[in-house]
Amino acid sequence: MLELDVRLQNGTIRRVALSLPLDIGRAPECGLTLKSWRVARRHARIELRAAGMFIVDTGTLIGTFVNDQHVADYGPLQPGDEIMIGPYLLRIHAVEEQVSPSWGQQACTMSAELAADTLVGNSQQLTMSGHAPSALPDLAELCVHTQKPISGAEGGTHQSINGAANESHLITQRMCMTSSDGHQVSPEREAMAAAMALHRRRLHGQLLEALDLRRRDVSSLSDAALRAEASTVLHQIIEGDTLLPIWADRARLLDEVVNEAVGLGPLEALLADHRVSEIMVKRHDELFIEVEGRLRRHPACFSSEQAVREVMERIVAPLGRRIDESSPMVDARLPDGSRVNAVIAPIALRGNSLTIRKFPDRRLSMQDLVSAGSLSADMSMFLAACVRARKNIVVSGGTGSGKTTLLNILSNCIADGERVITIEDAAELRLEHPHLVALEARPANTEGRGQVKIRDLVRNALRMRPDRIVIGECRGEEAFDMLAAMNTGHEGSLTTLHANSPRDALARLETMVLMAGMSLPLSAVREHISASIDFIVQQSRLGEGRRLVTSIVEVTGMESGRIQTQEVFRFRPGPPPGFEGCGVVPECFRSSDGHASLSVSMFESRFMPAWTDSPS
Repeated sequence: MLELDVRLQNGTIRRVALSLPLDIGRAPECGLTLKSWRVARRHARIELRAAGMFIVDTGTLIGTFVNDQHVADYGPLQPGDEIMIGPYLLRIHAVEEQVSPSWGQQACTMSAELAADTLVGNSQQLTMSGHAPSALPDLAELCVHTQKPISGAEGGTHQSINGAANESHLITQRMCMTSSDGHQVSPEREAMAAAMALHRRRLHGQLLEALDLRRRDVSSLSDAALRAEASTVLHQIIEGDTLLPIWADRARLLDEVVNEAVGLGPLEALLADHRVSEIMVKRHDELFIEVEGRLRRHPACFSSEQAVREVMERIVAPLGRRIDESSPMVDARLPDGSRVNAVIAPIALRGNSLTIRKFPDRRLSMQDLVSAGSLSADMSMFLAACVRARKNIVVSGGTGSGKTTLLNILSNCIADGERVITIEDAAELRLEHPHLVALEARPANTEGRGQVKIRDLVRNALRMRPDRIVIGECRGEEAFDMLAAMNTGHEGSLTTLHANSPRDALARLETMVLMAGMSLPLSAVREHISASIDFIVQQSRLGEGRRLVTSIVEVTGMESGRIQTQEVFRFRPGPPPGFEGCGVVPECFRSSDGHASLSVSMFESRFMPAWTDSPS
């Protein structure tokens, strides 16, 4: 009899007692049934020979691994040996002459519910009832049966390697018939992807060992030189590798492994795809992207959590930042300006999390927003005139609503002869201005020293003779200094903040000013805000993913202790959706020269359709 410790996909371990020979696979007639798409119908066989206990792989696509080594026929097995079959880990516990009837009866009736790989992480509890709950009809089962003889087990049912190769040809044909919408993928295609993930992880380890990257000073090599050296070494490894299946795309495998070892792994191709606006790594094998405002699962994955961690370190290290257990969260940026947020354990409970928000490859203009239906032509002309007239503007909106994109476009309306200073927590603004000074906050080092806050940068910027101050995002106590700058000779400044409406934006500003610890009465805070802010532009994201300006509000002053506002333009959901003026000329443009470049007719209550078709 053989005793195995079986580790299920949710981490639970169950001990089972089985007789030899033992067939392992997905088929119900196997002695040990592992129901997962990553397990073949008859995946492997453990048999007793004169020399001891051996395991034989049946020529499966994914393969069988013993102690992290791919095997076809391995033995003799010893207690403590670990066998990896699909997502299951089998550890040899003991080989005994017999097992107690009570234990054997328990083993024969045991079934454990576990989710497929798409449900891993839900940590569903195992049961001993032999039945899956009705609420989870798609869950697989681990079943242990009394050993039954399998006809032709000595060779008739075992596929040869050539047989597996012939099967891969049929699989390739069936793959061509599967849909490419990302929702329905054939089991064969998933099995091949899982097999390549195992090979990619194995080659990644061999490449790191060959290059000794972790102990090598790579600072002396350029990225191109390091990538070229890694490609050469990995090419030699692949040429001499005998475990890769014949259907494997070796050129693609080389690129993927090199990208993960010295680059950004599967993120490289996504960063180069202009259609992708956001990349979200949930864990090493779960990756989501945003395309045209909608989230979708992407089949790419990292080889391991350690690979994700190494990519994070490559991103943050050049910026003088760190990510470790003592500092498990970090904001950073890529060389192209894309914003990065990384979170690791112990904060991230289900795996390393990485979020990258990309920015358009080319410089967007107001006309691009008008063409996309994000605002009307009148609204675009009005906002550009506000920037030229040195009006203080706050862009308000939720996460991912397009605040930074609009701030970039507004900032590019500033005249070339002015001195502009940008202040950000993580630099992401991309202004093309001849007289630009970009400042970035810095976190504390490992000793808790060297921190530079946004408020420190705002105060210092006032001594740098700025014409305009652009703050990427206002989050806290720096709001007081920003408003002071707007009200003391630095008109035309711009910033963003998180709020769901213009009135909420004013309330948030009040809270942030009070965070400065100045002990000001609320009436004084509101006077300070109303005297500093001219316009609030509300940016929103609709349910289908479209981003647009939903309101432009003028701050007109104080009355009865309350900040007064009036709406100048607004978005009307429809149908049909569109923008309209509110019939009010802003007070700051009512002077004889205030609206010289503007037509009063643009403020009239007339409807302008936003778009004629739904977003693709």
